Amino acid sequence: MAVQERVGLGDRPQAEVGGPTEPAGTGAGARGDNAADGAADTGGAADTGGEAEAGGQVEAGARSTFARNVARQRELYGEPLGDRIRRLQAALGVSQARLADGLGLSTAMLSQLVSARRVKIGDPGVLARLALLDRYVRRLPAGEPVAADELLAQLRAARPHLGVPGGGPQDPSEALRAVAAPAQLAAAASVLGPRFPAIAELLRRAAAERR
Repeated sequence: MAVQERVGLGDRPQAEVGGPTEPAGTGAGARGDNAADGAADTGGAADTGGEAEAGGQVEAGARSTFARNVARQRELYGEPLGDRIRRLQAALGVSQARLADGLGLSTAMLSQLVSARRVKIGDPGVLARLALLDRYVRRLPAGEPVAADELLAQLRAARPHLGVPGGGPQDPSEALRAVAAPAQLAAAASVLGPRFPAIAELLRRAAAERR
């Protein structure tokens, strides 16, 4: 009878004899480590999300600045300077660096104007050369070849005043059209009309007599 009791006891699973045991890595210590690892993972994800959000805000701010600068260029020059420069490059078949040299400003400065990182042309001489060159290109017959190097060399050496080479402007209307679009001239006439009617009339005439 005693032998049967010992055999019966030996047949029972070891877990029941010695009490419940946990597999390695599943105890309280392991659970604590896993929780810490999870917290670390969560913190890393939060950091990544914060960086992505900050990057998105910077990108949105850059887009807003670009749109504002392009709109300001359109107000000042009748179109974004990037559009005008690319049109001149295509018509003359020259690089941006070559065009910058002909206009009398650095390649880096022209690049900033084209990309709207900079809004305004600060040098009146550069602005006058740009207006003069743009007017010349617009008047070219379609398909007519252009001696771009010679043209840009002459432009670089010129000292235009309000878009007219040489001395003072021969035609005030022509000079005004060289630096402003017709819509801008008409808007200026509306503002100046009540106090300066003679100037307003000149602006209106220049806006209407598009050549």
